[in-house]
Amino acid sequence: MSAPGSGTAPRPGRLWGVGVGPGDPELVTLKAARLIGSADVVAYHSGVGKPSNARAVAADLIPASATEECLTYPVTTGRTDHPGGYAGALEDFYVEAAGRLAAHLEVGRDVVVLAEGDPLFYGSFMYLHDRLAERFETTVVPGVPAFAAATATVAWPLVRQTDVLAVLPGTLPEAELARRLADTEGAVIMKLGRTFPAVRRALEAAGRLDHAMYVERASTDVERRMPVRDVDPTSVPYFSIIVVTGDSLHGAGRRPATAPAAAPATPAERTGADVAELLVVGLGPGPDGWLTAEATAALAQVDHVVGYAPYVHRVPQRAGLTRHASGNGVEIDRARDALDLALAGERVAVVSGGDAGVFGMATAVLEAAEDPRYAAVPVRVLPGVSAIQAVAARAGAPIGGDFAVLSLSDRLKPWAVVERRLRALSEADMVVGIYNPASRSRTEQVVRAQKLLLEHRDPDTVVVVGRDVGRAEESLEVTTLGALDAEAIDMKCLLLVGASHTRVDAAGRVWTPRWIR
Repeated sequence: MSAPGSGTAPRPGRLWGVGVGPGDPELVTLKAARLIGSADVVAYHSGVGKPSNARAVAADLIPASATEECLTYPVTTGRTDHPGGYAGALEDFYVEAAGRLAAHLEVGRDVVVLAEGDPLFYGSFMYLHDRLAERFETTVVPGVPAFAAATATVAWPLVRQTDVLAVLPGTLPEAELARRLADTEGAVIMKLGRTFPAVRRALEAAGRLDHAMYVERASTDVERRMPVRDVDPTSVPYFSIIVVTGDSLHGAGRRPATAPAAAPATPAERTGADVAELLVVGLGPGPDGWLTAEATAALAQVDHVVGYAPYVHRVPQRAGLTRHASGNGVEIDRARDALDLALAGERVAVVSGGDAGVFGMATAVLEAAEDPRYAAVPVRVLPGVSAIQAVAARAGAPIGGDFAVLSLSDRLKPWAVVERRLRALSEADMVVGIYNPASRSRTEQVVRAQKLLLEHRDPDTVVVVGRDVGRAEESLEVTTLGALDAEAIDMKCLLLVGASHTRVDAAGRVWTPRWIR
């Protein structure tokens, strides 16, 4: 630091984010101990009227010469009178806390911020880092995270080989937490306390409760551990963790999401009573309210859900349900997997967005079912609200007259076929619903389609562009064929190209008369 009165500005101090581990002082790293012991300023967080856990861990390391900054949260439960609510109260707190530390850094004092566990793992230090790292030299020193101490306490291998580990906050919505628990092998659940009852229900719904262990204040003198089943929900503090071991530890604990429940028998070995009916279910475009009662009832009865991952994830997880999610472009393989399960007597639903029979999985299932070995498997398709219906309803009634539906994707048919059909529909003066107008790898088709349509349609022809209809990101644009910005169309869009008599009324509603004069 520069000498007083020298006229030279002091060198700014350095900010350190130092992890002090889960609670046992002996788990503080050597580097962390050295930095704490030489700090000009030691800062730490605490709740109102509560001692700082981080300071308690490092108490014997803090030098008497250090200035201490206790950063006291204004609220910890989410209830506050702050006009900006909980988020507003914390924003003001972090701004004020960063200002206090910046005052030390500006005059050349090095500041060590103590963080429980690891500074950047659900830690408060990261919010100070956001506000100070661009102004001052900043270094993060990792610490032993609490879940590592909890895993050591349980003494169960958390994940091994190709197991996937998910770290989940207990504050997730219960259905979302259950889904994520069902879709991973090993899991760590943080942020318990008042969330514990919902977390326990999610574990049960995901079929993971038997392999879930509760650990409270891991590595400390007051540590507790027990099966989650045995925990009194009223006794759970925020500083507790649930460890869920991966499948490989328990073998048959959960069937892998990519494998059938059992090897299917040959057709000669199957009897009609052994084979289960395969359901193909349309989930609608997105909102739960657009899922039909028939589909809801069917999904509540099956033991397996098979489909493209985003659609499988829309099905609420419950006890006894196994999920089989896969990527795009493997529809026939997915259908065969479902048919194998049904052939083995398992109750299965193949799910598809919108209506399963409109560019959905119903066709793929029936194509795969032509294989003679699946002759005994009955297939039933349950209808759903289609994307074209959803977009049309948002716009008004653009498909109130004759209309046709076309996919611009040339993955399963030559582009020449797409052009021929599009030209025929244009000449027929029908409303045309266009699915799959573009994708990451297909960016020119919609441009070419627009040019082709303009050969037969007036540039003032009404066009509706629906994007993510039914979801939070929903948008709806009413434009014209000539003004359509083809380059702005992406894979989330569905287009409705009006007929010559499609109109927009004074309220902005698009409709196509049923009559033609």
